[in-house]
Amino acid sequence: MSSHTHWTTPAAEALRVGPGFRLADVDPRSTPGYDGDKARGTADLESGIAPLADLQERLFAQSVAGTATGSVLLVLQAMDTAGKGGIVKHVVGAVDPQGVELASFKKPTAEELSHDFLWRIRKRLPDAGRLGVFDRSHYEDVLIGRVRSLAPADEIERRYGAIVAFETEAADLGIRVVKVMLHISKEEQRERLASRLDRPDKHWKYNPSDVDERALWDEYMDAYQVAFERTSTPLAPWHVVPADRKWYARLAVQRLLIDALAGLDPQWPAADYDVATERRRLAES
Repeated sequence: MSSHTHWTTPAAEALRVGPGFRLADVDPRSTPGYDGDKARGTADLESGIAPLADLQERLFAQSVAGTATGSVLLVLQAMDTAGKGGIVKHVVGAVDPQGVELASFKKPTAEELSHDFLWRIRKRLPDAGRLGVFDRSHYEDVLIGRVRSLAPADEIERRYGAIVAFETEAADLGIRVVKVMLHISKEEQRERLASRLDRPDKHWKYNPSDVDERALWDEYMDAYQVAFERTSTPLAPWHVVPADRKWYARLAVQRLLIDALAGLDPQWPAADYDVATERRRLAES
């Protein structure tokens, strides 16, 4: 059974941020566009691995052959514990890692701070034929940057326009930008943080600063709302994925990636040698 059987509305349509969107109206436990339960969703996620891997391998093959003209960039943003790591492991991790370019943007270094905020981002855009993944991204500079006042207000305002221009340039280069905000509830985050404290094998994932950030939850939600309003464009729309149900979040991102790759329609590169001749030479060797 194909992985889209229980999608009543295409994921890109059900999750896209459009005019009048309000993050506060999104239930983090909902499953927009999908009418299956956890068992069905888990099965659909499994059956979606093959088509995703096939499309990505075709794209990577074009990269190796030098015929690729497009790529896909998955941008993941979320509050802590929302499941970015699970997406990377269970969705992106199911494809050929040779064709994946993963970048995780942490606190900028002194050198990075001496340049424009997009300087370090530009260097990590995926090459043609690759699947790029930003685990956190340039949006940190208008999210935590806004909430924590890490830059003057006028600079934060400038960055929204700079981001739109940057993503437009990326699209012009043949990069399909898939922007995903994993939307977790404050209550679910508390449970996931508590689970990390309960398990010694998860202590390394717990950061005491996460509790400090929870005190600014409303401010972060407001910052996301502004970012959506200012940077969700036809070429690079935002998708808000309810993330309290991990199975749904993974299934939704998998479907968004399948659709983005299918839109590139990657084909197996033709052999640049005579197959019959090589078959004969191989038999005689």
